[in-house]
Amino acid sequence: MTSQRTLNRLFVLHSWAGIVTGLLMFIVCFSGAVVVFKNEIDLWANPSLAQLPRSDKPASLDAVLTQLQTRYPGATVETIALPDAINPSYFAFVRERGAPASTRTKVALRSDTGTVVGPVDSQLGQYLRMLHVFLFFGPRWIVGFLGVAMLVLIATGIVIHRKILAELFTQRWGRSFRVVMSDLHKSAGIWGLGFHILIATTGAWMGLAPLFEQGTKYVTTSANAAAPKPARKVASETAAPVPMQSLDALYATAQQAVPRLEARYVSLRRWGTDTAEASFTGNLSGHLVSTARVDINAATGAPKKVHDPRTAGFWSLVNGLMEPLHFGDFGGLALKWLYFFLGMTPAFLSISGTLIWLDARQQRRREAEATQGLSTNGAAAAG
Repeated sequence: MTSQRTLNRLFVLHSWAGIVTGLLMFIVCFSGAVVVFKNEIDLWANPSLAQLPRSDKPASLDAVLTQLQTRYPGATVETIALPDAINPSYFAFVRERGAPASTRTKVALRSDTGTVVGPVDSQLGQYLRMLHVFLFFGPRWIVGFLGVAMLVLIATGIVIHRKILAELFTQRWGRSFRVVMSDLHKSAGIWGLGFHILIATTGAWMGLAPLFEQGTKYVTTSANAAAPKPARKVASETAAPVPMQSLDALYATAQQAVPRLEARYVSLRRWGTDTAEASFTGNLSGHLVSTARVDINAATGAPKKVHDPRTAGFWSLVNGLMEPLHFGDFGGLALKWLYFFLGMTPAFLSISGTLIWLDARQQRRREAEATQGLSTNGAAAAG
């Protein structure tokens, strides 16, 4: 049986954890609920793209790359996004000649012919995802710590509201503002409890696991820091271009290396040089886990690095499950709506918890002022 003193301490921890993280928690949870519809939002923000034809047999990757190089001569094609169940078009991220190193142009291409349609006007869905994952410009571990804070709030909330199940269907609409909000706060917390644990755990994992991985690599490789590193070969700008393998042939090689790979993105690095690479990243057909990736030398066609989460070990499999479970992009439209509505509940909890705390604080101030007033009046009467 938890003592009253422990309950009071947990209540203080619960309150202050919510107040300190409340604003960021609301931003992350609200944007996370909305970003479930990232692709739909991008199409809505670019209505002309939704009108483009969807092809049952999309144009080849080679045709797409040729169209981009013809339309943007001298530009660097960095990424090609393939059509999917929602987006009927190819997309590409291009760094044009003379543009700042951080500036990319998102270009849409017809899926049937690979013809360049033009730059995409709005990337609203991507901006919302950046807000949710990185708070626009922050490191991802900040959002990871918010996931830990959410787990703390869940655990302390369960303990301090021991009778929450008995009061689950209690909503006292005719009572004070704080009582009404408290009932709504408890109901939203318990109805979405399983989902909240899932979102907090997966969010904390994705935000903090890379941090721990980098720390582990730093510790394990520090002993070899003094070892001479091989000289990195730098391609000369005046060197003759090196013939590249066909992108479609490279994709076939990637699918041989990782059976049932459905590439969503193709990333090109140092294209036209003897160290050029093409990376195929995507999902595994009929498998929940994501994401598989194959890096191939684009000059020779030889695979350089293969990541198949099905064969990479237990923790790799767990890590691959985190993103689809967090974003709910492994099902259809019904699952997205479920994630949306449940995702709004932690955003509501951050608001309602803050309002309850502020109302309680004002109530204590009014009671203190009333007590002080009675003491003053009593002293005056006695005098």
